[in-house]
Amino acid sequence: MDTKDFWKLIDDARALVVDPADAEAVAERATALLAERPADEILTAQQLLWDLMAASYRAPLWAAAYTINGGCSDDGFDYFRGWLIAQGREVFERVVADPDALAGLPAVRAAAAEGADLEGEDVLGVAWDAYREATGEELPQDAFTIDYPDLAPEWDFDFDDAERVALRLPGLDALYG
Repeated sequence: MDTKDFWKLIDDARALVVDPADAEAVAERATALLAERPADEILTAQQLLWDLMAASYRAPLWAAAYTINGGCSDDGFDYFRGWLIAQGREVFERVVADPDALAGLPAVRAAAAEGADLEGEDVLGVAWDAYREATGEELPQDAFTIDYPDLAPEWDFDFDDAERVALRLPGLDALYG
């Protein structure tokens, strides 16, 4: 399994659920699909998932998640990025490059109208659950590494500072400001 295969797994799972914006449903289907693969591919998928988590560990995206969810702890940011991964490669890459692009996503617009949070905690456990289902064993603790980059210092401010966030994320500010 490589990155392309991982994203195909997510796309296949999204195609099998009623609402592809529903990260929990996508995670459930992705788990079932991944559990059909050999154990070594499941282990590789776990590392690929956390490589994507590291690639999306960006202060501007954290500010966007904070804006959308009305606050965002460390764990909350993980869950938000899980939701983002469940949206598929094109959305993931576009939003990591420009977090304000979230304002144009129908799921974000619906969440803003409903006052709903966007989280995908279950996405983070796809490989754990698939490995257990496929092998009857727990995923080895040393099966992956997480290497988060340093956050951009120019974003080192309180995300409750509405003026600063609005300047940097005008689209999201228009939805949530």
